[in-house]
Parts: sequence; structure tokens; C-alpha cells
Amino acid sequence: MTTDVTIIGAGLGGLTLARVLHLHGIPATVYEAEPSPTARSQGGLLDIHDYNGQLAIQAADLIDEFGAIVLDGRQAMRILDTDGTVLFDKSDDGTGGRPEVQRGELRQILLDSLPPGTVRWGRKVTRTRALGEGRHEVVFADGRSVVTGLLVGADGAWSRVRPLLTAAEPAYTGRSVVETYLYDAATRHPATAKAVGAGSMMVSARSREIFVHRERDDTLHAYAGLSVPQDWFAAVDFSDPAAAAARIAAEFAGWAPELTALITATDTAPALRSLHALPAGTRWDRVPGVTLLGDAAHLAAPNGEGANLAMLDGAELGRALAARPGDTEAALAAYEQAMFERALEFAETPGSDPGESTVHDLVAAFTRHEQP
Repeated sequence: MTTDVTIIGAGLGGLTLARVLHLHGIPATVYEAEPSPTARSQGGLLDIHDYNGQLAIQAADLIDEFGAIVLDGRQAMRILDTDGTVLFDKSDDGTGGRPEVQRGELRQILLDSLPPGTVRWGRKVTRTRALGEGRHEVVFADGRSVVTGLLVGADGAWSRVRPLLTAAEPAYTGRSVVETYLYDAATRHPATAKAVGAGSMMVSARSREIFVHRERDDTLHAYAGLSVPQDWFAAVDFSDPAAAAARIAAEFAGWAPELTALITATDTAPALRSLHALPAGTRWDRVPGVTLLGDAAHLAAPNGEGANLAMLDGAELGRALAARPGDTEAALAAYEQAMFERALEFAETPGSDPGESTVHDLVAAFTRHEQP
């Protein structure tokens, strides 16, 4: 194809697309709002699945680089009761299909695989508009703009590209999480570190949950989930980290102290993350010259699939464009049809919200998963 590809967003999906296009000799430019690749933390651990995320990594020809950043042992999973009793405990024997990596390290191997200058940093999009005949203009906060014959929105939940295709907007799921970190956990918080185990740990009661990853350097990265209206948090003073932690921990009264310490002993200010989702099954009619991938296309409540699907979207879009060098619209139509079906397959279904599950529901689900 002769049309350069303009990608908005240097997340995992956008970078995977750029990498696959590069392998096929198709030029692309990625515009990212962040001022640099190290401007902010890139989040915690991701389990990269053999049925989607790893397929994208293979398409990007980065399987060796990926293997080098896998954290051994982190596929271990525990489920605890609220009193700290271990109800489910599976070790990582190396045969699982969901190896864990740090999101930032995965993003970096994608960045390192691209030609210099592919990503243009500090380009926050303020608006997009159709110019006709499949061409679109993208305007940035610094006053600059670009016109492109193929625009891809890989710009996440609050995409500036999505309105070119659909009026669908994310809505609050009814659940939020408060994010915390405990550093040097084995030394400074041994009881909590022991409770978490070698990999991930989950505890759930109705409308309350705690989920924890053990990251690199003995860091525990936790999310305390609450199924409450979004305005409930207006009464929590997050400008006072100690007071905010105490208020959130009060919602887990009666839970074992080694569990509530994940909130009260945090080494970082508790960070509120309200969870939003697009309507399941969101799709649009084909619009020439523009498409979406990842959360921009199918934002869902966290279910372990988001990053994996974004990467597979990027890989599949890149391969579709490479396979149809003379017909971009046919490539986009084929990509979107498969993407819509894939996104719907992995969308959370009613009743699957962990905030609505008991710890025994979780144990039953994981036990079924482990059966041959």
C-alpha cells in the first residue's frame, strides 16, 4: 500500500500495529500525548495469553525479546477467604499459557523494535475531522495538525478518533478500584507477603475485593475494589493519603490484618481508578480511511483480556493491510468484522463482575478451569 498509516496512541496495541506494518515495509507514524516514554508509570503485571497476546507477539517477531522479560513463577495463583484462610493455591510449574510480564517492559521492547522517529511524543489530540474521500485531519494541542489517508485510533478509553465512527461512549461499570503499592514486601510486610504467595492473590466478598500481583523487586501491587456509585468517592479525601487509605480500609472491616495492610500500609498515595466500559457489541458501519483498535474500539470492564486483545487487534490490522496492498478498504472491512466478533466473545457477561462474586464462587470457577 502507498498510504502512510497514522496511529494515535503509543500503547501496546498501537505499537504492535506499527511493528507489524514495519515488518511488511509499510510506513507508519505514531502520535502520543505523553511527552516521553518514561513520563509516567506504565502499570503493573500483564498475563499474556497463548491464544491472543502471544499470537500478536509472534506476528511482531518479538518472541525472544518477550521471553527475556517473563517473570518466572508469577503465574502462581491464590484465593483467600477474608480471614486469610487459603482456599485455592496453584503454583507456577512452567506449563501455563499466561506468562506474566511488566507492562512497561513489554512496551519498551515494542518501542525498541521500531525505526527511530516512528513515535512522535507530546502530541495530544484535541480534535479530528473528516475531509472527505477517506481523508482525515488530526489537530494537536500544540496547534500542529496532520492530514492522513488512513487514521487508526489506538488512543484508549476516551478516544478522540472514536467519534468519527460511532456515538458510543464509555459508561461507569458500577465498580472502582483503589490502587496501592507495598515495596520490599518480604522484609517490611512479611505477613502480607506470605499471604500473597509467589504470584497473584484474590479475595472477594460481595461488592468488595482485593487483587494483588507480586511484581519485580519484591513489590506488591494491589487493587482494592468497591462496587459503589461513582459519587461515593466524593467523600474520600484523596489529597490526604493516610485519611484516604483509612477510609477505604474501613470498607474491609473484619478482614484479616495482613489483607487490609495492602491498603493501610501503602507506600504510595492511594489512586482511584473508576472503571468504565463501552456497550458490549459496539460496532459501526464502515467509514473510509479510519478504524479503531483496543480500548478505543471495545473498552470493557477489566477481565484480563484488554491488553491481549489490543495487541492482537494491532497485529491483525497490520496483517490485513499487508495482505491487501491495493485495497485498503477491503482490509479494514475484514479486520473490523473479525475484531467485532472477537471483542464480543471476550466481553464481560452479566454476573461475571468479581465484585458480585463470593470467594467461594471464585474458587469454584478456578477449580473448573483446572479440571482436564
